[in-house]
Amino acid sequence: MLPLVAVNVLVILGPALATVYYSFTDWSGLGAAEWVGFENYRDILSDGDFYGALWHNVLWTVFFLTVPIAMGLLGAFLLSRITRFQMFFRVAYFVPYVVASVVNAALWQNILDPDRGVGSALAGIGIPWLDGVSFFGDQNLALPTVAFVDNWHWWGFVVLLFLTAMQSVDKELYEAAKMDGAGRWQQFLNVTLPGIRPTLVFVVLMTIISSLLVFDYIYIITQGGPAGATEVVATLMYKEAFVRFEAGYAAALGIGMSFMGGLIVLLFLYLRRKGWEI
Repeated sequence: MLPLVAVNVLVILGPALATVYYSFTDWSGLGAAEWVGFENYRDILSDGDFYGALWHNVLWTVFFLTVPIAMGLLGAFLLSRITRFQMFFRVAYFVPYVVASVVNAALWQNILDPDRGVGSALAGIGIPWLDGVSFFGDQNLALPTVAFVDNWHWWGFVVLLFLTAMQSVDKELYEAAKMDGAGRWQQFLNVTLPGIRPTLVFVVLMTIISSLLVFDYIYIITQGGPAGATEVVATLMYKEAFVRFEAGYAAALGIGMSFMGGLIVLLFLYLRRKGWEI
């Protein structure tokens, strides 16, 4: 185990401790760092850009705690009820998840291009409502559109997680529910959801943490624009470190988000000890 421990120390523990140290310094990313104590953290509390980016993280979290999970539950429930072509649908749902983020982003940038995308194609057949709409360039549409693209790649993975959990639910429970006169919706609420609760809790936890750390699709497609409409803490952190060369301040942002993530994990561990997911 020692080689693996050494790799983890070098790759994870070492940079993590270095980030904690640099969060208390004024450092450009190169050269010597000047110790400034809690100045970076005080600056965060008065930084309007940070609060705006954090609000976008909150909106992103709300979206991914509702739409993908609801779609995943519905897709998994429907798949669990069919016997023909189940493998085909599993593969079809899962393919976007294994395709590289850059490829997915480029695909949707072309599909939603205001000049040569789906809007202009529909206008050519007499449906003009989306013609010229700049989904990624409009401040009101940019964030939900990027979230839609990310959801398109993500929800198939959620489907497979829920489907695996649903297939482990005792079939006799469904038979007993049918004998009591329960319809499909009642079976879903009273048998399926309680049976997959541990998986549902895991997906919720993973979704919240990934929403706090979201970076790739936003940076690839909009770089936080237009005019900060899609800026999240991770993209703000990147700009502070590699554009404005405020690496110490970026480190403080990273530690702050890690602290928030740690609090969420502790909350879930507390709920698990109380038997909430059983």
